[in-house]
Amino acid sequence: MSWIPFKIGQPKKQIVPKTVERDFEREYGKLQQLEEQTRRLQKDMKKSTDADLAMSKSAVKISLDLLSNPLCEQDQDFLNMVTALDTAMKRMDAFNQEKVNQIQKTVIEPLKKFGSVFPSLNMAVKRREQALQDYRRLQAKVEKYEEKEKTGPVLAKLHQAREELRPVREDFEAKNKQLLDEMPRFHNSRLDYFQPSFESLIRAQVVYYSEMHKIFGDLTQQLDQPGHSDEQRERENEAKLSELRALSIVADD
Repeated sequence: MSWIPFKIGQPKKQIVPKTVERDFEREYGKLQQLEEQTRRLQKDMKKSTDADLAMSKSAVKISLDLLSNPLCEQDQDFLNMVTALDTAMKRMDAFNQEKVNQIQKTVIEPLKKFGSVFPSLNMAVKRREQALQDYRRLQAKVEKYEEKEKTGPVLAKLHQAREELRPVREDFEAKNKQLLDEMPRFHNSRLDYFQPSFESLIRAQVVYYSEMHKIFGDLTQQLDQPGHSDEQRERENEAKLSELRALSIVADD
């Protein structure tokens, strides 16, 4: 949202106190910042959930590719290991989908709904600005007749200008007061509105990672060879790789 006051039809009289204008600009600036933060957060949350889903779907795809590997037909131990991995990846994907659905429902959708109110707020500010310009224009018109010689026609025009000014001034003052009253209330309401969403986000993450701890704990127990440390596995892999490199078909010329 942006608010750019017009500079035409300026009366000599200061019809809106500078302190009121500063208060308005300050409160409106807070809402402009809130709108941008809400838009950015919604976008980042969507990117995060899309990345989460892509990760778990890729993990399932990898395990399925491994299952189709000819080694699974030749080596029962390898088949058992890949089958355990595939089961774990599918469980992970299922819990991940539940987490994403929960975040979509309790975080992203509320962010979207909250962001949808800003166009209406923007329109209210524009109506206030238009009312202010009308007020300034008619105030300048009144001042013009007040400065002229007080003849009959001038007095008649001055009376008519003052009559035109009264409802316009009242309309601006009503719009201005409403916005100055409600903009701070709207800004302060963000805490009560978003707190349930962020609590739900934390709960969804806690549930997901608790389940991941169980899933990968079970997988570790199925795959672990007793007495084998990570260092031992690394040495065994290096030894096997050295044997492969010693083959003539992979030897450097």
